[in-house]
Amino acid sequence: MASDTLTGSARTDAEISGLDALEIAGRDKEVSRGARLWASTWPKLAALAIAIGLWQVVVWSGWKPPYSLPGPVTVAEELARQASGRQLWDGLATTLQRAALGYVFSVAVGLLVGLAVARSKVLRAAIGSMITALQTMPSIAWFPLAILLFELSEKAIFFVVVLGAAPSIANGVISGVDYVPPLLVRAGRNLGARGLNLYRYVIAPAALPAIVAGLKQGWAFSWRSLMAGELLVVGISQTSLGAQLTYSRELSDAPWLLATMIVILVVGLVVDAAFGAADRAIRRRWGVLDQAGQ
Repeated sequence: MASDTLTGSARTDAEISGLDALEIAGRDKEVSRGARLWASTWPKLAALAIAIGLWQVVVWSGWKPPYSLPGPVTVAEELARQASGRQLWDGLATTLQRAALGYVFSVAVGLLVGLAVARSKVLRAAIGSMITALQTMPSIAWFPLAILLFELSEKAIFFVVVLGAAPSIANGVISGVDYVPPLLVRAGRNLGARGLNLYRYVIAPAALPAIVAGLKQGWAFSWRSLMAGELLVVGISQTSLGAQLTYSRELSDAPWLLATMIVILVVGLVVDAAFGAADRAIRRRWGVLDQAGQ
């Protein structure tokens, strides 16, 4: 009997030693930060090179004349020229200011509405489906009403940006709260969490990944709504990226138009990278991120 106990103990020690060895081996395989950065960067660079190559091939094919579809070199030269002046930066500052103001207000509205609907069965039955309907409604469809209410003004753009982003954020909050495990909520209540404390310390942290996803989608909707608004509401004295798109089209200046589109794309990529970093930080804190693979 004693020998069996000793044998079992030795087997357990061997298993533990084996697991320790696997963990140490996994740590030894961890790559440096520079290698991880390169592993996440080179696919983007490769995709960019392929896109530019295809663009140049289309230009060489003669499908469209150069004044209608200029090549990458011509557009890069125009972008450098625009970057050396004030017009591009003034337009970028105006657009980012509008985007930040509209998005912050949309976040406030979306979070409040989402939490209220998720918490109240009456509100969910009354306006739950309406939020989804508003989310699926094209933002461009709101502009006739916005112009009718606020004329060609900043308020018209702000109105459409909020209506484009807030429903997506609210739906993200509702979805996140719905998928919080009931066992976790019961455990929080047993520990004394009630009312707002239950949402602050239990539900909100558990729903955070879905909320961040809703915030990211809300930004995409607000940015798209803003670009549509700036293309339509060009009577405002301030310049913007959308207004520059309209001016370049009216002047048939294809290099300027494409250069402005590249700036808009870069802004979207930068914001997407910021949301990606936030998502990785949340997954790392939750312990669901493969440290060796990131």
